[in-house]
Amino acid sequence: MLSRLVRDPLLLSLAQAGVAALAALAVALLARRRRIHVERELLVALVRGLAQISAVGSVLLLMLEGPGWLGVLALAGMMVAAAATSARRARRVPGAFRVSLQAIAAGSGTVIALMALAGVVETHVTVLVPVGSMLIASAMNANGLALDRFRADVVAHRREVESALALGAAPEVSVAPHLQSSFRASLIPAIDNLRSLGIVWIPGLMTGMVLSGTPPLHAAIYQFVTIAMIFASSGLTCLVGTTLIRAQVFSEAEQLLLQAP
Repeated sequence: MLSRLVRDPLLLSLAQAGVAALAALAVALLARRRRIHVERELLVALVRGLAQISAVGSVLLLMLEGPGWLGVLALAGMMVAAAATSARRARRVPGAFRVSLQAIAAGSGTVIALMALAGVVETHVTVLVPVGSMLIASAMNANGLALDRFRADVVAHRREVESALALGAAPEVSVAPHLQSSFRASLIPAIDNLRSLGIVWIPGLMTGMVLSGTPPLHAAIYQFVTIAMIFASSGLTCLVGTTLIRAQVFSEAEQLLLQAP
């Protein structure tokens, strides 16, 4: 219906974005009837999301005419932004931003570099930046979940942790079960994506490749490659993040620093 009313491609895209945003806001208003207030946060997120993705599209257009190192610079900037977003989720964890930045850079950066060197991902800006951004975003989400779950578990079992410390257990031993549970919980979305691939959902990358003329089987295999890379990026990020955060929650005297909110 919109394509009949709006002929200009740019205006049509904005109209489609407006309809999608209204659907999201309608859900927020339904939640408000149950006294769940997310409409303000959602509105800010919608405006920011549209502005940010439009800016990225404009930057990518400029990058097509620039040197290849601009793509690496863009991915580095995304990692910093991802670390800041992840740290906000775990804002009660000491050193959350530093740990998030190191973990996301190590996890997603290593996977992107290895896949590029192996020829799995092309190094051209139009491929490297979009695929790399998906890996960074998944690493951000997994890292945020891991840190938040770790903090919640340690705070909930604070007495057990402090009792173990009082009995002479090393700090890393006293929180080891909570690190393990946070790691497993953070990877549930990535594992579920692999399990449901092609049955529950057909990701947008595969759909776009098919629409652009790529044989469906080739597009399906490349989509699997992307989801597998996402899991590798998320898993490596969480391994690094949970290892680094372990040292941040104890003082030099081996006292637990995390407090209940």
